[in-house]
Amino acid sequence: MPPIGPPSSTRPAAGGGSRLNRGLERWRLRDRLAGADLLRRSHLAALDVSTQLPPFEFDLLRTFVAVVDNAGFTRAAERVGRTQSTVSLQIKKLEEGLGRRVFERDGRDLRLTPDGEILLTYARQLLHIADEARSRILEPDVEGTVRLGTPEDFATVYLPDILARFARAHPRVTLDVNCNFSFNLLEGFSRGEYDLVLIKREPQGPAGGVSVWRDVLVWVGGPTLVLAPHEPVPLALAPAPDLYRKRAIAGLEAAGRKWRIVFTSPSSEGLQAAVRAGLAVTVLSRDMVPDGLILLGAEHSLPVLPDTEIALYQAPGMLSRAAQLLAEHITHSLEVASGRAPPIATDEA
Repeated sequence: MPPIGPPSSTRPAAGGGSRLNRGLERWRLRDRLAGADLLRRSHLAALDVSTQLPPFEFDLLRTFVAVVDNAGFTRAAERVGRTQSTVSLQIKKLEEGLGRRVFERDGRDLRLTPDGEILLTYARQLLHIADEARSRILEPDVEGTVRLGTPEDFATVYLPDILARFARAHPRVTLDVNCNFSFNLLEGFSRGEYDLVLIKREPQGPAGGVSVWRDVLVWVGGPTLVLAPHEPVPLALAPAPDLYRKRAIAGLEAAGRKWRIVFTSPSSEGLQAAVRAGLAVTVLSRDMVPDGLILLGAEHSLPVLPDTEIALYQAPGMLSRAAQLLAEHITHSLEVASGRAPPIATDEA
């Protein structure tokens, strides 16, 4: 086997070991210096990249989202517990850090810029993740069962993601969710069957539960449905005393439009199937209209319907910590979700 070491042409003769050792030391030193220089340049490059990244401070992002969700600086200041001037300064700091404008101001109107619309989407995601991490770290050992009642359509569209985030943050909490009509939910709530209930109701202001969602109601039909202007409107509705049923019939009566109920179902999926098949029209929340159904309105001689709202009720007495956390999580998540539209009509210039 050939000897391991420098090639024979560079192998030292007897007595040349010290010169070779000095050469190897110089080679090792040069290699170490080259490595150190490479590491230094990589570190400087990383620092240079980091200084170019925008300063996504959570306080600034929360204020930015609050301005959007509360339609202006004054109400946003009340929401985040700061003065209006502080909110304005925080938005200015955010824009300076980004090097981009996030709002366009035109008199009393305030609109998100294209960059602001992009930032809003990511800001909501970052704040959701931050809140989830905080809950997981600060209160990881909360446990127990929370009994939640909710309308079926609302649970189907909005609650899955909200409840999934809560479950990840509090894995030792068991959720017992029951879907039913608001009337039945309130009856069960009065009997102590629920810790929390979400119900559809007439807008009532701050009293009697916390309003967490504004329900803008619309008429919807299938693409093949033909509504004759002088014929009774065929309706697919839930059984009485459903609030959407009440809105539909009262609206048609007030408009002097004849109607007839052709399909009744306690299931929102059943009602939508009947509408999709062209049997009837129905009333849905504007935010919950599924693909395949179309909006109907004045062009079909159908009246505008008053809004309703979703309210969160908490059981009287001392709620468990798990139920308190879920109530806070639902309220916050729905407040954030309700501010999706980029245009904002503000309360000040």
